[in-house]
Amino acid sequence: MPEVDPDFFTEFEKSLPHHEMILVEGGSFLMGNGGEDAKTWEKPVHEVSVPSFFIGKYPVTYVLWERVMQTHSPIFKVKGLPVEKITWYALNKFIQSLNSLTRKSYRLPTESEWEFAARGGIYSEGYKYSGSDRLKEVGWYEENIKGETQVVGGKISNELGIHGMSGNIWEWVEDHWHSNYIGAPSDGSAWIGQNVDSGHVIRGGSWISDARFCRVSYRLSDLTGLRDDHVGFRLALSLPN
Repeated sequence: MPEVDPDFFTEFEKSLPHHEMILVEGGSFLMGNGGEDAKTWEKPVHEVSVPSFFIGKYPVTYVLWERVMQTHSPIFKVKGLPVEKITWYALNKFIQSLNSLTRKSYRLPTESEWEFAARGGIYSEGYKYSGSDRLKEVGWYEENIKGETQVVGGKISNELGIHGMSGNIWEWVEDHWHSNYIGAPSDGSAWIGQNVDSGHVIRGGSWISDARFCRVSYRLSDLTGLRDDHVGFRLALSLPN
C-alpha cells in the first residue's frame, strides 16, 4: 500500500461532513464490457493501468456543498442527500472553492479511475454492480426507490468501503464523451477530446434507472449546462508527490 503522511488531511478537511476520502491502490484492470449485454459504447474491453489515488467515500452532499460554498438552502432539509440539479460549471466552482480552503487539488475522477474504484480496485470480486451482484444490496434504483434521491451511505459499500457507485445519482467524471473506447488512454488519465459539445461522461446509474444502467461498466453522457435531478459528482484527489 502506498505510504501517505497521516497529516496529509488537515483537521479542517476531517471536519467536513461526508468528506471522507478512500485510498485506491493503483493497479491494472480490464475496463469495459465484452458480454452479451454490452452496448457499443462499453466496448472494446481494454487494459488500463491506474495510479494510486483518493476517491470520495460518498458523492458530494448538500451539507458539504453548503459548508464549502458558504450558502444555505432551506429546501434541502435532509443534508445527507447527494447534490443534484447543478451544472458542470457550478460543480467546478465548488471544487475551486474547496481547493482554496484546503490548499489541495481536488478534482473529478477520470472515467477509468471511477470504474476501477467502482469495481473494487485490486480487491475486486468481479461483481456486476459496485459491491454485489444483487443491486438492491448496494444501490437505489427504480425498483426500490420512490421517485427521489436517498441519503448517502444507506446501502452496503463495495470492496474498498466506497458507497453508492451503483444507483442513487449518476456521477460526472472528467472525460469528454466518446461513443466507444477505441483510442482511449491506457494510463488512467482523462480522455479529453476536441468536441466539447459532446458533453462529459456520467457513470453509475441513478434512482430513475433500471438495473442495466447501474452496472460498473455502463456509461452515458450529459451536457455541461444541464441541471438534471439525477446527476451529481464525487471528488477525487491525487496522492502527494
